[in-house]
Amino acid sequence: MIRFEEEINKFHPSLEVDEVENAIYDNKTIDLTDIMIELIKEEEN
Repeated sequence: MIRFEEEINKFHPSLEVDEVENAIYDNKTIDLTDIMIELIKEEEN
């Protein structure tokens, strides 16, 4: 059975488009491409 009060308490509204954009662009995680670029730069020096 669904417990509506529990589900309502778990609810978090989704981010607005501007907030999502900021969250994505502010994310500083590196990926494989970043690692490869760094390795190539090290090899060139």
